[in-house]
Amino acid sequence: MAKITGFKEFKRQNFKRREVKDRVKDWKEIYFPWTEKQAGQQASRCMDCGVPFCNNGCPLGNLIPDWNDLVSKGDWKKAISQLHATNNFPEFTGRICPAPCEASCTLNINSDPVAIEFIEKTIVERAFEEGWIKPMPPETRTNKKVAVIGSGPAGLAAAQQLNRAGHNVTVFERDNVVGGLLSLGIPEFKLEKWVVKRRIDLLKKEGINFKTNINVGENYSAEKLGNNFDAICLAGGSTIPRDLEVEGRDLKGIHYAMEYLTQQNNYHEGIDDEDVIHAEDKHVVILGGGDTGADCLGTSHRQGASSVTQLELMSAPPNERSIYNPWPEWPLIMRTSSAHEEGGERDYSVMTKKLSGENGKVTTLHAVKIEFVKDNDGNTKLKEIPNSEFEIKADLVLLAMGFLHPQKKGLIQSLKLELDSRGNVKTDQNMMSSKNKYFACGDMNHGQSLVVRAIASGRECARNIDQSLMGSTKLPKVRGFSRATQV
Repeated sequence: MAKITGFKEFKRQNFKRREVKDRVKDWKEIYFPWTEKQAGQQASRCMDCGVPFCNNGCPLGNLIPDWNDLVSKGDWKKAISQLHATNNFPEFTGRICPAPCEASCTLNINSDPVAIEFIEKTIVERAFEEGWIKPMPPETRTNKKVAVIGSGPAGLAAAQQLNRAGHNVTVFERDNVVGGLLSLGIPEFKLEKWVVKRRIDLLKKEGINFKTNINVGENYSAEKLGNNFDAICLAGGSTIPRDLEVEGRDLKGIHYAMEYLTQQNNYHEGIDDEDVIHAEDKHVVILGGGDTGADCLGTSHRQGASSVTQLELMSAPPNERSIYNPWPEWPLIMRTSSAHEEGGERDYSVMTKKLSGENGKVTTLHAVKIEFVKDNDGNTKLKEIPNSEFEIKADLVLLAMGFLHPQKKGLIQSLKLELDSRGNVKTDQNMMSSKNKYFACGDMNHGQSLVVRAIASGRECARNIDQSLMGSTKLPKVRGFSRATQV
C-alpha cells in the first residue's frame, strides 16, 4: 500500500451533494466530483486485508484492494485496467450500486468503510477524460452468430463479452432506445443518459449490432430467431410488476412506478406520451419503500408535487445492525437516499385498504397500521392494529412494490420454456434453458436484483455460451456471481 496508515489518518469522505434547493430545479446528477488528492486519500484508507471481504461482497468479484492501491499511488491508467478486468460498466455501478462491497469492508466493523463506489466512479471518469477508454473490437471473428434479447445491464454485459470472444452479436431491444432499465427506469438525477449513450456508442464501434423496436415473439418470430442464430441469450429482465388488489384500483391516477419513470425519461429524449403522468401540484402517494419508490419520490419533487408520501408494508428497519445481522452480511438498517433529503414523508407498517375518488379519479388512499406477530405454530402473520385507520390525500398513486417475473407472453410462451417456482426462466448449471442453445441471465433468470448482479450474470452467461459454441473459452469466470449476497 502507498500509505499503510491511511485508514488511521483520513476519515471517510463522500462526494459532496448539491444543495437541495438547487438540485430539485433540474435533472442533473447531484454530486460534485473529488479532486485527485481527495481520491488518493480516500483510496489510501484501504487496509489491503489478507482476506478482502469487499471482493467477496461484490457480485462481480471486483479487484478492489488492487485499484485502491493504484489510485493511492496515482497510477490511474493501470487502475482502470484493473477495474475493467471484472466490470464492463463501472460508470453505471459507480453511480447506482448500493455498494455491498462497502458493507463487507473490514473497516465497517467499527468505523466507516472505504468509499469504494465513489473511487470506482472517479477512476472511470478520469479514464474517459484522458481518452484511455477506446473501442476494442476483436482481432478475429468466429463464424458464430449470437442474439441477445434485451439491452439492459445483463444483456449489454453479455453482448460485450461475446463480442470480445469474436462472435457476431446482435442485440434486440423491444423499446425505442437501447439500455433497458439504465435508459428508461433510472432517473436522470441518478444516472444522466449521456453516460449510457457514451458506453453504447463504444459497443457499436466494437462491432455489436443493435436493433430497437423489435419484440421477439411478437413482431419478430421465435422461429426466425432460432434459424438465424447459433445461440441466443435471453436477458429481457423481470418486467411484470406486483399489483395492488384493493377496491378502487381501477380509478384514474393510479400507475405502476415504471410507467411513471419511463415516461419522464422518454420526455427528456423528446418522446411525448398522450396519457401524461405528472406530479405537478398533486398529492402523490408512493407504495413501496425501496429504491424504485425513492426514484419516484425524487422525480415527484422535480415535477413540483404538492406533497409526497412514501408508504411501506414492512416494519421500519433499525438504525443499527441487530445481533442477528452481523458483519460482513448486508446490513438491514434504515437508509436515507438523496431523494428523502429533498422532502416528503415516510411511513412504515402501513397497509392500503382501499382507494376512493370522484368522477372516476383517485382522491383518497385509505390505510391501516399493521404489525407482524407469531402465531401458535411460530409462523409470522400480519395483523391490523385496531382503531389505526387513516386517510391520505392522493391525486397520484404510484405502485413501486417490486416485480414478480419476466413477461411470459411472446418469446417465453412461443419457445415453451420451462420456468422455476417463481416464474423465472429455469436454467441448468451452465445457464442454458430447457431449450437447446437458449441461455438466460439477469433478472429474467434469477429474479429482480441489482444492476451489479445483472452485469455479473451477463458476463457469466457469455462465458457459458462461448464454451458451448467453441468447446472452450478464454472469457474470465465471474468469481463473485455465485456467492453474492442478494441485496
